[in-house]
Amino acid sequence: MQIIEYPKSSEYAQLAARPVLEFEEIENRVKPILDAVRSKGDEALRKFALDFDNVLIDDFAVDQQTILDAEKKLSPELKEAIIQAYQNIRTFHQAQKQEPEKIETMPGVWCWRKSVGIDKVGIYIPGGTAPLFSTVLMLGIPAQIAGCKEVILCSPSNHPAIYFAAKLAGITKVFRVGGAQAIAALAYGTESIPKVYKIFGPGNQYVTAAKQLITKEGIAIDMPAGPSEVAVLADESSNPAYVASDLLSQAEHGTDSQVILLATSRQVIDAVLKEIETQVALLPRQEIARKALENSKAILVENTSQAVEFLNEYAAEHLILAVENPEEIAEEITNAGSIFLGHFTPESCGDYASGTNHTLPTNGFARAYSGVSLDSFVKKITFQKITKEGLRNVGPVVELMAEAESLHAHKNAVTIRLKD
Repeated sequence: MQIIEYPKSSEYAQLAARPVLEFEEIENRVKPILDAVRSKGDEALRKFALDFDNVLIDDFAVDQQTILDAEKKLSPELKEAIIQAYQNIRTFHQAQKQEPEKIETMPGVWCWRKSVGIDKVGIYIPGGTAPLFSTVLMLGIPAQIAGCKEVILCSPSNHPAIYFAAKLAGITKVFRVGGAQAIAALAYGTESIPKVYKIFGPGNQYVTAAKQLITKEGIAIDMPAGPSEVAVLADESSNPAYVASDLLSQAEHGTDSQVILLATSRQVIDAVLKEIETQVALLPRQEIARKALENSKAILVENTSQAVEFLNEYAAEHLILAVENPEEIAEEITNAGSIFLGHFTPESCGDYASGTNHTLPTNGFARAYSGVSLDSFVKKITFQKITKEGLRNVGPVVELMAEAESLHAHKNAVTIRLKD
């Protein structure tokens, strides 16, 4: 990790930059994939499966018996762990439901808002080197609670834990398709895979580019997302071994991940870096983690205020406050995907089973985006109902405003009723 001591505020934006991806080049490779799936459907999907994965697939749909039997292939311990995670995530997201509340803005004028589940949603779960069955829970559970009528899951992985998690979340339509071509299938529909209205899920730079491209055609996505990242603020009360383990838990995601350590003490930084060297040598994915560490920084700041200023500029996907007064400092944080407070709150608990959602904005998008929640799977429809008394009260206001905007038909829609 690169060490930076006492940076000036004018340097924060440069220090907050993530590893650069050549998006134009990636998009130029992804666009032909989208076009091929849109025009040729399943035929294109079969060709890409053969070209990219050397797999010949006749039927993309995973049969129901395979989904039902998947749990038999899991150890009892893993099965119970997944069930416990399901319960915790469901409890947290269930509490986000809001019943419509009717508001009388003036006598006789009633307004309210109702949440309605998006009819058709798609969930993408990458294959790669890790079967992300936890993401099936993170996306499937809020879709289940929201009452989405059709949930389509695409994943190149055939890991039984993915199918078991899908079963718990009530997902019955699962397809063996991966990469940018899976995003295209969900966006446009094919002979096998239904078209959806909104697409969720992480993926590599090609999947991310595909998601961003389809938004230009009116298909909604959860958020722009890229490589995983974490920032840790540590002080003298922190345990260097804990901090190192948190940094490495994100570094092992991928070679393009980034981790940031901030501290007000050089001794803390040195102790954490020493622990990183000890721990990374023991990781099965140490080669990936070491590459990610090359993109990463340890920053020595003068005080906590400077750390907070930088963290709000960085807008981390995950932010760990491994300090003596984490809740006090957290009140000053305005930009972060998810915040982890204190010395006994590892980020990995949020990734799996504490209850919060791990699908979060990366690459600084936490400045304007939230992580996935129940709200991500619903639309908010507003209603209004006006009585005769209400129209007498609000009507003259509308007449004056409409006339001032030279929209006389708007005014007349009120006037004609008031005359009656």
